[in-house]
Amino acid sequence: MSLFSRQPPGRLDSAQRMKPTDDSNEPDWDIQLELKITPAGLIHALFATANSVHTAWSSCVDRSLVLSDLSTLDEGTGNYCRLAEQEFVEDGDDEDLWHDWTVEVRLGEVIVTGHWQIPANASPMEWEWCAREAEGAFDKACALLGRRIRRGIGVEEPDPQAVVPKPRRH
Repeated sequence: MSLFSRQPPGRLDSAQRMKPTDDSNEPDWDIQLELKITPAGLIHALFATANSVHTAWSSCVDRSLVLSDLSTLDEGTGNYCRLAEQEFVEDGDDEDLWHDWTVEVRLGEVIVTGHWQIPANASPMEWEWCAREAEGAFDKACALLGRRIRRGIGVEEPDPQAVVPKPRRH
């Protein structure tokens, strides 16, 4: 190894590691890839803006509270990504309704979850921010399974009981 070489001794450069095992010029596109990542790494990369994060062996989403649920499954491995919206009341406080965007990523046996939660009566700006952050995390998580998401559009009816800001002149 020369004094000016960037490779540490005993380490292979990319040309040495990427030698094909057959006569092809490049690796097959269907070859299985392996990724090693910790729950802490996923939390750092996906859930930096979440209100709370945790790991588990099973899902924390309560199906009876779910308003919407979108998921993708890698049938070969059992790994999945999920974006669920649910509403719930805090324990012992039936008046405070909360809205929760939950992103779950299951890799192997471990589920890593991020939650974006706000009071159901929060401002539309807060709703948009939480939805955008959770959808962004879900988008990134889907890439781990070789999936991509496509955005849709929906129509929301006005709530006649919602408090509308009063118009003001500037």
